[in-house]
Amino acid sequence: MQAEEALEIVFRPYVTEKTFDLIERQNKIVFLVDERASKQRIKQAIETLYEVKVQSINTSISVTGKKAYVRLAPENPASDLASKLGLV
Repeated sequence: MQAEEALEIVFRPYVTEKTFDLIERQNKIVFLVDERASKQRIKQAIETLYEVKVQSINTSISVTGKKAYVRLAPENPASDLASKLGLV
C-alpha cells in the first residue's frame, strides 16, 4: 500500500482520557478512519504509515465518525507511537 492511499484511510489519532488509558493499559491507540474502510485495509494503512506491527483492530461508528481501536504487537508499545505522534 502506498502512503498516499494510507492517508486517505487513516485521518488522525483520536485523543480523550479514555484513549490515554487504553494506550497505557491495553497497548491500544485509537484513530479516526474512513467509514468505508475495512479492518484489513485499516491494518495495512497503519502498518504502512507508522511502521508498526498491528495485532488486532476493533471498529465502532459514532457521531464523531468511524473509530479504529488498534492493538499493537507487544514489540511495538503504543506509548512509543503516541510520543512519535506528539500525543504524550
